[in-house]
Amino acid sequence: MNAPAPRILRLVFYLPHDHHALAPVVSRALDTYLHAVGAGPETLGKWCDTEGEGDWFPLTGSGWEVVRSWLRPGEHRFVEDWDAETFLHRNKKGFETCVSLAGATPDTHGYAFNYLARLPWRTPRETVSTVSFSLPTKFLDEQGPEGVKSLALELAAGLPFTSGHAGLAFHPPNSSRQVMRTLREYLFRYPGLDLPTPGITDTLGTRVDGVHWLNFLGPSVLGEVGGASGLRARLHSPETTVRELENERVLVTLGKQPEAGDLAHGHDLPAYRELARVLEPWLAEAPNHSPWSGYSEEATRRWWRRFLD
Repeated sequence: MNAPAPRILRLVFYLPHDHHALAPVVSRALDTYLHAVGAGPETLGKWCDTEGEGDWFPLTGSGWEVVRSWLRPGEHRFVEDWDAETFLHRNKKGFETCVSLAGATPDTHGYAFNYLARLPWRTPRETVSTVSFSLPTKFLDEQGPEGVKSLALELAAGLPFTSGHAGLAFHPPNSSRQVMRTLREYLFRYPGLDLPTPGITDTLGTRVDGVHWLNFLGPSVLGEVGGASGLRARLHSPETTVRELENERVLVTLGKQPEAGDLAHGHDLPAYRELARVLEPWLAEAPNHSPWSGYSEEATRRWWRRFLD
């Protein structure tokens, strides 16, 4: 975990449901997150007006009122039943509801909550909704790996996910070419550090978004690998544990704490590579174009398959 680049802990869950069904559970998940990190400006201090031009505003009382209004179910209507104006507006944005909260100062860098509800088509597509929670690495230092894992399990218990994960991630200030060139060295040196991939929720379906420190698997993939017992039989690393959860789900933990690895010193995270080989048939495919500024399709694919090739 000594990579010299912006880092956070990122917890992500992929949800094959529309906003009407997700609003109550996502709202409760936000409450769980706030209970763990604190519900004041010392953590989350700004909100994004995703309904407008995407500007950021201080997260005051009125801002919270807007956020909570977005996290109500509202009327459930499928895309096919929308009027033309609503369809054009929502289809252009690519979501039905989006809530983005973040830290407002350098001291609160790393705290963030993001929820993106898919467009509610009458016939479901491969698109999934997503909710993510970010923590600065100082949270790991203060609460320890078990504190992070406990929070992840508490969040997972209330969410109808098909998959999810938690671990170390890059947190670049922007995706400019200069920033991404700077990160290139770290991306290919430290395989345990994730980089969020824009657009992955459009085609993820029941597949899995890579391999991480904590890996939540839902019934679809778990059934394919022979359940929890079948998964355990195929994982031999002493660092790996498989914990059964309710509703035919499991948590696969790769080690006592999240690791960045370091290929320059031969630390290639064998437990991560083992799980990647087991899950390869169900891993999401590499994007057919680079989602990051300044990266070729070949470089993106090479990073995407870093635990397989």
